[in-house]
Amino acid sequence: MTENTLYYGDNIDFLRNREKFPNEFVDLIYLDPPFNSNRNYNILFSDESGNKSDAQILAFGDTWHWGPSAENTYYEVVTQGSERVSKVISALRDVLETNQTMAYLVMMTARLVELHRVLKPTGSIYLHCDPTASHYLKIVMDAIFGKENFRSQIIWKRKTGRGDTGGTSKRFGTVTDVFLFYGKTENTIFHQLYKANDPAYVKKHYKHQDPDGRIYRIADLSSPSPRPNLTYEHKGYQPPEKGWAISREKMELWDQQGRLYFPKLPTGRIQRKRYLDELKGEPIQNLWDDISPIGPQAKERLGYPTQKPLALLERIIASSSNPGDLVLDPFCGCGTTIAAAQKLGRKWIGIDITVWGVNLQKYRLRDMFGFIPQKDYKVFGEPTTLIEAHALAKDDEIKGRYQFQGWALGLVQARLIDGSVASSSNFIVGSDKGVDGVINFIDEGGGKRKEALVQVKSGKNISVKEIRDLRGTMERRKSSIGVYITLVEPTKNMLEEALSAGFYESAFWGKKYPKIQIFTIEQLLNGAEVQMPPPFGTFKQAERVKDVPQVHTRDMFVATPLDDELDGEEEIEDNYENEDEFDE
Repeated sequence: MTENTLYYGDNIDFLRNREKFPNEFVDLIYLDPPFNSNRNYNILFSDESGNKSDAQILAFGDTWHWGPSAENTYYEVVTQGSERVSKVISALRDVLETNQTMAYLVMMTARLVELHRVLKPTGSIYLHCDPTASHYLKIVMDAIFGKENFRSQIIWKRKTGRGDTGGTSKRFGTVTDVFLFYGKTENTIFHQLYKANDPAYVKKHYKHQDPDGRIYRIADLSSPSPRPNLTYEHKGYQPPEKGWAISREKMELWDQQGRLYFPKLPTGRIQRKRYLDELKGEPIQNLWDDISPIGPQAKERLGYPTQKPLALLERIIASSSNPGDLVLDPFCGCGTTIAAAQKLGRKWIGIDITVWGVNLQKYRLRDMFGFIPQKDYKVFGEPTTLIEAHALAKDDEIKGRYQFQGWALGLVQARLIDGSVASSSNFIVGSDKGVDGVINFIDEGGGKRKEALVQVKSGKNISVKEIRDLRGTMERRKSSIGVYITLVEPTKNMLEEALSAGFYESAFWGKKYPKIQIFTIEQLLNGAEVQMPPPFGTFKQAERVKDVPQVHTRDMFVATPLDDELDGEEEIEDNYENEDEFDE
């Protein structure tokens, strides 16, 4: 049985691990890979040898940059991939040449090939992207999953108000994102979902009432195509030109049940009563304009830059999986997919390349469900020993050092000093003289905010000067507590300097706490905690989940089979289309 699991690291490394990710074991995949379309669209197509600043490349993110990694991945895909995938990716390179967009498509192709491998024959995949690259990704998806397994292109209205036209840009504003929905085979699991009926629709069409008070509308009972075997007469009413849509037996049954509407003879035709209390709801189609983006004051807002609404993932999971199924998100960011999966009774796997994302996922699982890492779910890829922590700190890439910094801040539940949450392409150096993080807490009654500053050092050359600098920054910011985290043992002078800072006294809590506290990574791994007033926290807490629904989600529910289907034909469309024709 697969356990709920978080992985920290590059998803391609985990996906290629056949022991952890065997063939055909995942029921549903959702992915929202990072792709920055807010820049000038043409920049994405500038030649990598062209004159472009490092700032532009950094803004787009190192993940999708054409370099040796993209070139090597392209070689693997073309030489080792299927013939169809090889032809498609080669043709795209001929058209797009080597730029960030091509790097994005190459890297995504390698990952999508592995995701196709791990998906069950009954499984589905939803790729969330923006209009900048969705058309290219659909070509890639057709090659990998087969054009015959394309199910829907879903359009989500992710913005309200004005679109991001870019001021003088000569185009319409972009307020939508795209979901490319594919099945693995024709046996894809799918549940038709419905949402609450439009009150205006109900008012317009449900105009009739039975003596017992039941409200109904009338619907056509004639066949949309010729049915000579169903051209019978009933109670003096002649059949329509193409015959009835139901058998004589069902006509008589519905007559006994009072489900038929009889207009005056000799004109008119028998019609069916559609009762309001039996209405399934409005079928959810491929235009999703009823799920709002997360507003600045929304309860579920956690401060992550690309956070998606929980309702969005609930809809996808409810429609394309069953309770107990396994959901995978290989770019899980702040963990909306795994939170929705857990809420709906599914198992889950999440992968993220940044410690910031993994940290936020752990806090979210704690706040929403009371989950504890390694007890209620597994975490792989994070350092769990001092040796692994040293390995992360020795990463040659600059962003590797900031991954260590982010991981260390997560050990004390601190966040970046500027208040942001880093994404995969957003590694920010502490802006206040080496101070990297902050922990906010409440003191002095009345909800007054106080702060503890956090400084992280991964190098060997540490000295008492850094403790003195931390004290100076604390005095300037009027910070209450300072926390210094080091990978190596502090010197005697550092410990003495920290001790000389004295204590922060809290009259409200009736306690005093060391003004400056020094922790080694080894101490934190062994359970050491910052001494400070409770409650202390970093990220906005996610709402606690009390009742976990198994199928139903908000105003949305799964269709159930009814026993009143029409005979031998698809039921006549009567939800929100062509209604006026059948009114009196």
